[in-house]
Amino acid sequence: QVQLAESGGGLVQAGSSLRLSCAVSGGAVARNAMGWFRQVPGKEREFVAALAWSGGNSYYADSVKGRFTMSRDNAKNTVHLQMNNLKPEDTAIYYCASGVHRSGTSLLADVWGQGTKVTVSS
Repeated sequence: QVQLAESGGGLVQAGSSLRLSCAVSGGAVARNAMGWFRQVPGKEREFVAALAWSGGNSYYADSVKGRFTMSRDNAKNTVHLQMNNLKPEDTAIYYCASGVHRSGTSLLADVWGQGTKVTVSS
């Protein structure tokens, strides 16, 4: 059974950078479509970034394009989300996801991590 463990969240000032990590056990990141989503309390979870399991194609929400970069370390079975030039509106709980796939107009995932909190102060 795939399990995900996020780390790297914290409190930073606007304009700063953070690197989130997601350690994967029970499955190989190289063979899974991995993703990051975020959620603000009271709002729906939203897509942030994803990496296809083959071909290395990456996808980003418009709100983070040019600032966030998702990467995969197959040797360590870990995925990362490098977040630069953070803005207060990036404040959320960030969730790692495995088995990301599209269902109609929605993006779903088979497995979710517990989340790591990111707070960006202005």
